Amino acid sequence: MTRPSRRWARSLAVTAAAALAASAISLTAHAADEGPEQIVNGTFDTGSDPWWHTQGIAFDTTGGRLCADIPGGTVNPWDVIIGQNDIPLVKDETYAFRFFSSSDPAKVGRALVQLPVDPYTAYVTANPELVPGGATYSYTFTSPVDLPNAQVVFQLGGSATPWRFCMDDVSLKGGAERDTYKPDTGPRVRVNQVAYLPKGPKNATVVTDATTPLPWQLKNGGGQVVASGSTTPRGVDASSGQNVHSIDFGTYAVAGTGYTLTADGETSRPFDIGAAAYERLRADALKFYYTQRSGIAIRDDLRPGYARPAGHAGVAPNRGDTSVPCQPGVCDYTLDVSGGWYDAGDHGKYVVNGGISVAQLMSEFERTKNAATTVPLGDGALALPESGNGVPDILDEARWEQEFLLRMQVPAGKPYAGMAHHKIHDENWTGLPLLPHLDAQKRELHPVSTAATLNLAATAAQAARLFAPYDPAFAARNLTAARAAWAAAKANPARLASPSDGTGGGAYDDADVSDEFYWAAAELYITTGENEFKNYVLASPQHTADIWGPRGFDWGHVAQLGRIDLATVPNALPGRDQVRASVVQGADRYLATLTAHPYGVPYDPPTYDWGSNNLVLNNMVVMAAAYDITGTLKYRDGVLQGIDYIFGRNALNQSYVTGYGEVASHNQHSRWYSHQLDPALPNPPAGTLAGGPNSGLQDPLAADKLRGCKPQFCYIDDINSWATNELTINWNSPLAWVSAFVAGQGDGAVKAPGACQVTYTTHGQWPGGFTTQVTVKNTGTSAIKGWALKWSFLGGQKVTGFWSTDLAQSGATVTARDLGWNKEIKPGRSVTFGFNGDGAPGANPAPDLFTLNGAACA
Repeated sequence: MTRPSRRWARSLAVTAAAALAASAISLTAHAADEGPEQIVNGTFDTGSDPWWHTQGIAFDTTGGRLCADIPGGTVNPWDVIIGQNDIPLVKDETYAFRFFSSSDPAKVGRALVQLPVDPYTAYVTANPELVPGGATYSYTFTSPVDLPNAQVVFQLGGSATPWRFCMDDVSLKGGAERDTYKPDTGPRVRVNQVAYLPKGPKNATVVTDATTPLPWQLKNGGGQVVASGSTTPRGVDASSGQNVHSIDFGTYAVAGTGYTLTADGETSRPFDIGAAAYERLRADALKFYYTQRSGIAIRDDLRPGYARPAGHAGVAPNRGDTSVPCQPGVCDYTLDVSGGWYDAGDHGKYVVNGGISVAQLMSEFERTKNAATTVPLGDGALALPESGNGVPDILDEARWEQEFLLRMQVPAGKPYAGMAHHKIHDENWTGLPLLPHLDAQKRELHPVSTAATLNLAATAAQAARLFAPYDPAFAARNLTAARAAWAAAKANPARLASPSDGTGGGAYDDADVSDEFYWAAAELYITTGENEFKNYVLASPQHTADIWGPRGFDWGHVAQLGRIDLATVPNALPGRDQVRASVVQGADRYLATLTAHPYGVPYDPPTYDWGSNNLVLNNMVVMAAAYDITGTLKYRDGVLQGIDYIFGRNALNQSYVTGYGEVASHNQHSRWYSHQLDPALPNPPAGTLAGGPNSGLQDPLAADKLRGCKPQFCYIDDINSWATNELTINWNSPLAWVSAFVAGQGDGAVKAPGACQVTYTTHGQWPGGFTTQVTVKNTGTSAIKGWALKWSFLGGQKVTGFWSTDLAQSGATVTARDLGWNKEIKPGRSVTFGFNGDGAPGANPAPDLFTLNGAACA
């Protein structure tokens, strides 16, 4: 399939965001500088000319160095600049850029070679850690352009306190040798550095020249050998170019910490055997969203080390998101589009990316109602400002984004009423680092799009049923918005986002919205049960198409979201068994890919895509759905094995999740998690997923450092590599979903199905109410002595009366208990009870899942 680049137009021009090849190779001189010197007076022997500076500082060249007192109280690095113009660059020439510099006290500086006018394309960005005694810093880069008038600048602003900067021996010469980037991949035994479930699969990969089996040993935290065996040769892995063997140590099931694997003279990084890490991760992956929030101050008591003022709240220098105009010529009104999540490492907010993200968070919650192996996160689990309101925290977090999506809808009486604006972001790209509350750029609404409108229709329909038990008014507001969006999209089926609308934010263009129509119709049908949406689903080519491509699904390919929900959320769609079977077929395909892959990855295209890690995880979502549908363990084990790749069983031998694993990504591209650029700022919070290997190498740093890379090696943990190392809300959403699934498997032991069968029959349904009879049959060989039957309603249905049982309801979940006189159910016998309910507007299907005394019934 053709996959649109999510950041195809991310400006290579942003001074601070678009670094080319900036890696300090040593503090000693480079060895191959043969070209002429391009810097004039880099030794300051004749004063300061032709160097220039911004206002507020003065040059001092006493002693043969250029020094300046840098004022405090500035916000951005580019608020104070020292530079030189008219530097000639030759295309494809490799240059050595070198300088001596000092600071008092120590600071992180910024040195760039760039285009001298807007858009200030940077050809090298260096972030030297300056010290009082001074040091020499050396970098290489290859110019992608012929340019007679490049500019060398030192950006020195952004400090709250004053400091002194000095520099000398500034040099830029061609004829340098290309700097060859070679990642440190550590030991050749590659494991999941976080944890394996005690009774789940356990696999590792060994990089070796050997072609015959090798002995391996598993050692516990005390160094004792607790298991051993022989490796399985797998040949050359195309995704890494490495000759590899596999290790299967799944028969060992003792929980513990500090395990290591040894093979071919190499010992792996340590790992645990246990489930606790995934219980933490499911919370951390969701906690990521709070610190991505726009329009609210992030509290230090809730996220120590991540506190910041509210971003884009209309407090200077912000212009704010409470009254945002359209781009010129797009509309004649302003909208309050405050709130929501910042999409990625920038300050933009995009409906199509927010749509899949909030949908997956809501689906993670909805799965707890319909799948047997879940451990719900309740109210208070995520430590949010809303905690304690009686609503599960995951829904509180989802609501923050859903409220923003609703605000992006065109109001009644305006052109394209009911449609959604595609995105809102700054007029121009901003640099790094830049905290949200310090962004002074003009904010703009971009044109409406059919894709955004259908994302709103889908998520609002989903929110309508999930929020109904907790906030009926909000649920009704969502359903109204979903219906209006659906009608507007049908009236404007081809309002496509422009691929050229990429200044200041990603374009997120999508030339085919048939999948968005299908997803929206599916969610509206599940929620309402209405014929219009049922008929649209059944007639859509997406309903029967093979949508399980090798590259998985993402924000631009969302038919899978509709298919999975139709298969796993209760509904009465004709032919639903075929829908469920199709999800299982997709899972079979990804499981086969995983089984064949020497690194155990359910993703193996010839080149890796932008955000490949989220595609890997979304393929695991399909396998997890197949497990929920069938109960077949191979699908569950596929997920448990697939997660190993994310946490270190990969060619780079690193975890892609911050805070998880001995070596993990922590320099993701972000304007406020920018510790790599400013030590006063934090790294991303624990539980943040990096985009991962990307063969496209669209950013200059990756293009220079990773050229010719095998797919798994097309990644660098550098803040300037936005094509391989970005963080985004739609990459963390499948991480949250999958980590919740893994946490729900406990220690990995097989959960036996209950010896019971439930018949659930709604005998009467009228506007606002219904009557249901439930029969529970003991299909086992032993008597059941005391029972509690649990199920969940689809939406806001509430029990109003009951007989032959004692019923209690929490949210959408109902628990029916025996009354003593009917507590015993003998083998082959049944008990029957009934209840009346108030029906929320919409569908009222029979539940898919009943558990009796905690075990799932047929």
